Amino acid sequence: MTFFGKVREVVWGKPAPTKQERKLVFKLDCIIMPFICLMYWVNYLDRSNLTNAYVSGLKEDLKMYGTELNQINSVFYVGYTVSQIPNNLILQKISPQVYLTISMVCWSFLTLGLSFVTNWHQIMAIRFCLGLFESATFVGSHYIMGSWYNPHEIGKRTAVFAASGVAGNMFSGFLQGAIHKNLDGLDGRAGWRWLFIIDFLITIPIASLGYFVFPGHPEMTKSTFLTPEEKTLAIERLPEPLIKRGTLGWSLIRRVVLSWEIYALSLLALLAGDTEMWADNGILNLYLKYLGTYSVELINYIPTAVYAIALVSILLCSWYADYFQKAGGRWHVGVFLSVTAIISGAIMLNPPSHSAKMFALFINGLQLGYRGVLFSWGNDLMRKDDAKRGIVIGMMNAMTIAFYIFWTLLFYNTEQAPMWREGSIAMIVTGVCMIFSVGSVVFFERRQVKNAVLVLEGENSTVDSDQEVAVVPNKMDKNSNIV
Repeated sequence: MTFFGKVREVVWGKPAPTKQERKLVFKLDCIIMPFICLMYWVNYLDRSNLTNAYVSGLKEDLKMYGTELNQINSVFYVGYTVSQIPNNLILQKISPQVYLTISMVCWSFLTLGLSFVTNWHQIMAIRFCLGLFESATFVGSHYIMGSWYNPHEIGKRTAVFAASGVAGNMFSGFLQGAIHKNLDGLDGRAGWRWLFIIDFLITIPIASLGYFVFPGHPEMTKSTFLTPEEKTLAIERLPEPLIKRGTLGWSLIRRVVLSWEIYALSLLALLAGDTEMWADNGILNLYLKYLGTYSVELINYIPTAVYAIALVSILLCSWYADYFQKAGGRWHVGVFLSVTAIISGAIMLNPPSHSAKMFALFINGLQLGYRGVLFSWGNDLMRKDDAKRGIVIGMMNAMTIAFYIFWTLLFYNTEQAPMWREGSIAMIVTGVCMIFSVGSVVFFERRQVKNAVLVLEGENSTVDSDQEVAVVPNKMDKNSNIV
């Protein structure tokens, strides 16, 4: 294999074995990945814009003090959490092409509504509704990727998808800085109000793209970009699930409740999410505003470096985990990011200097690297039960967000600036717990593989035994004939 061929394998996976399959995968990359990445990008753009607006004049204009910002974020996560599993159940009955498009249109108009608010209570109500509609994006996209891509392809695509969300965070900072510089006061509107209007104008075209291009689920797709033969190949080339999508009822509840995945993977997702708190709560933005020595533009621009680090971390961690999958690449990454969480928390707990504190806040961007790895891991572990896969993936994200509701108020609220001592301790403890959580998933995965091997060996043994029983009488008949 050439050097460039090796690089291609690491970055995007091995090429499919046949020309027909390679053509199919290329088409999937052209019609699935652009939409879900743009959808997730604008999802994070519309989600993170509140912090950027807050440090760009919204706080003063609406007279927000104390923990109002944290309360608004908590209410957003309430809406996001309660709609996780319902959205994933709906996606198993309604075409994702239709449902995701409707969700995008709804949240885009809610984002537009933020430009007209006159008090922070109105923001809270709108953000709750935003959470309801935005929650379909993450788990829905992972569910769809797991339905079209095989285990050798999904890790790389998941990495690109996760990176697109981080890119939305980055772009929001640049966008707000530019808007404040060039549009603040235009038509009598503050710059932060223009941010929500422009976000709305960006979201609508992407929603339209999804309706006309996105193929939905392979078994119900009506995509004109795929031939009938390619639609059949898309289903046949993946491992056949024993229990397919749409199979709902008490049987599904029992399979989920009695499975180890719902508990071990949800706990790991929860802990991994809590190690991202410095980055996800815009602590660097708040810290720079607290210092009072930076312009509004710099307060928005400087934290984009955190998301640049996060973007690189997502890609490198996913490539490593996927390439060294058989050697344990996924748990290697989990342990590494547990350690970096402990380091960033320890520095923040007792920073020797301003530079050290900035370093701790910057390296927390590394923690976002586990998003792609963890959810591709979950997709692979549950390929045999398509319905359960959708529920567990939804629960993993729901558990992560559920803790955000109160975690940010307890440990990362605006009144704890500039030290966030409680948050530093929480970061250290979470990092330690995450190491043990990664170990538990590895233990259950290996036990599952071992049990599957034993079952297979038992079936082979039964087949061999039956063959012997069938052969012996024939020999006896033959011998009796000779006699």
